[in-house]
Amino acid sequence: MPNKRTIDLITESYGDQMSTRRKYEFKNAKGEKVVDLYFKPLTRFDRQRAQSVAGTDEALTVSTQLLCQMAELEDGTKAFALADAPNLQRELPENVLNEIELFLFDIKLDVDTAKND
Repeated sequence: MPNKRTIDLITESYGDQMSTRRKYEFKNAKGEKVVDLYFKPLTRFDRQRAQSVAGTDEALTVSTQLLCQMAELEDGTKAFALADAPNLQRELPENVLNEIELFLFDIKLDVDTAKND
């Protein structure tokens, strides 16, 4: 049996993780569930694609573009069109958009601790 290439060994070792989706429960201002969004792990390729589509490397623009690119509904269909990014930035409070995007990036942030630092 031929030896596997290093790239194959490495990428195969993350195969299960790359297909696992995390669920984000989006709630309105009253705390009522509106929709569940699902996210696969983010890759550098995804980030580069979003930056290319956004036409800038400005972090807030790219992160919202990534949200539109990566968010899925339960059945796997895209939750947003790529063109929805400006609408999300215009129509949602920044803290709401930040919360979803932090979830997308799998960043756990304790706001109270961050304020004290």
